[in-house]
Amino acid sequence: MTAGLATNLIAAALLPPLSLVILLAAGLIVHRHRPRLAMSLILLSTTALYALSTPWVGGLLQKSLEISRPVTPNDLETAGAIVVLGSGRHLDAAEYGGDTLNGRSLERLRYAALLHRASGLPILVTGGKPGGGTLAEGRIMQHVLSREYGSPPRWIEDNALTTWDNARFSAALLKQGGVKRIVLVTHAWHLRRAVPLFEAQGLAVVPAGIQFSSTRIDSPLDVLPTPAGLRDSSFALHEWLGILWYKLRANF
Repeated sequence: MTAGLATNLIAAALLPPLSLVILLAAGLIVHRHRPRLAMSLILLSTTALYALSTPWVGGLLQKSLEISRPVTPNDLETAGAIVVLGSGRHLDAAEYGGDTLNGRSLERLRYAALLHRASGLPILVTGGKPGGGTLAEGRIMQHVLSREYGSPPRWIEDNALTTWDNARFSAALLKQGGVKRIVLVTHAWHLRRAVPLFEAQGLAVVPAGIQFSSTRIDSPLDVLPTPAGLRDSSFALHEWLGILWYKLRANF
């Protein structure tokens, strides 16, 4: 078993929905001998599943990660480059005849292209091949920007497997080009983890988040469980787990 696979398995066990399935299974296993404990575990897992599946709770969790507001034209004036973080691929996509970007990566890329047209700043794309595949995220992002947006990136980083790698490898390329201040494009809920990693490499960072969350209850549907609500909660909890992991690693 590779270190990457082991890390992903541990993360999956700590995050919903698998963590809640484990709690529920534990309750069922001990039900005969420890009925009170079993009922507590079953109640905890079902309550947590309901709450984490609501768009409102998902929005609250993602909002807790946001550290900035949307960028303005003035924010772009002193930067030297736009850096776009990859967020995953679809491997061997039949309709594209090979690896392609997933929806989250495309959302980030689209916003980076918008900022590029508004500012003229050069773009750096970063992402390797976590999980295998044929093409690195950075290379696919290069192709999409060039062919679909007419905005080829100046730098392509294609070895990063983690956000920490994104920061280290990108900083090396940017410093060679004399860039000291960047506009960092990623989802708003990812910036709390990503920004300090780039700052640790000696770069000044303008956070450029997308998809800022809402914490309002605008409809009864916001407090009903949905797949999207569970997805948003899972993304947020994954980020908090990643932040904790980086803090623990920094202390060793």
